[in-house]
Amino acid sequence: MENITAESASFPQEFLEYLPENPIKEPLKHGWILMNQQYTKFQIATWGSLIVHEFVYFAACLPAFLFQFFPFMRRFKIQADKPETAEKQWKCLKLILFNHFFIQLPLIAGTYVFTEMFGIPYGWDEMPTWYNLALRVFGCAVIEDTWHYFLHYALHDGRIYKHIHKIHHHFQAPFGLTAEYAHPLETLRFGFFLGILIFANHLVLLWVWVTIRLFETIDVHSGYDVPYLNVLHLIPFYAGSRFHDFHHKNFNGNYSSTFKWWDIIFGTDSQYKDYQAKLKAEEKKLK
Repeated sequence: MENITAESASFPQEFLEYLPENPIKEPLKHGWILMNQQYTKFQIATWGSLIVHEFVYFAACLPAFLFQFFPFMRRFKIQADKPETAEKQWKCLKLILFNHFFIQLPLIAGTYVFTEMFGIPYGWDEMPTWYNLALRVFGCAVIEDTWHYFLHYALHDGRIYKHIHKIHHHFQAPFGLTAEYAHPLETLRFGFFLGILIFANHLVLLWVWVTIRLFETIDVHSGYDVPYLNVLHLIPFYAGSRFHDFHHKNFNGNYSSTFKWWDIIFGTDSQYKDYQAKLKAEEKKLK
């Protein structure tokens, strides 16, 4: 696949000189070369991708999972009157594991076919720079967010909602694990793969993009809003957990996955704005 945004075309050469080197480049180099020497492309693309997905998913879920055991963290829970229970979490985990290994694993197995078909490299010498990779991941996020907004809006149509998307809304007060608690059709994630089709120039892009996307979707489903610690809120227009938590509570509005802009453009965040204004008015009365 042709490199869509060649580094020399993306950044003026004089600007590139001021960008810092990737601090984990050298520690990563040995491990990456060793991986390519010891495993086949099929093993790396299939089992490597599965390991990345499972490790990142459950690692990203861990903080919010632990929060429930610390009373002082309750102040950060968005819907404090609806705590997580062991029953809810077990019900969620069972469907998550089914989707991961019976729906998503066959898709992950197609990674090898995709990389061979489009000539996507695995080697260290072809590894893109961090800023080239960052631009491509941002492009993937914009494409996925656009796809997600319009598909999500469509899935709330009463004629199809009860057949597909209602499963995801089983938990009105979401927690991290619920990020991929969904009908098998929703786990196909076509929007996720659209960006890869356009921007992929190395296997590492797939792994970095899935990592960023999982951290984002688990964050917005976490049920907690912990200020100052969440670096994702530094991203302009980032939706965040309060924005998406309201969608689960209200069922309508706030259809975006990552960025707020489509909801702002189409006014589908109006109920959320009214709700926030009401909360602020109540807070003023108490002061």
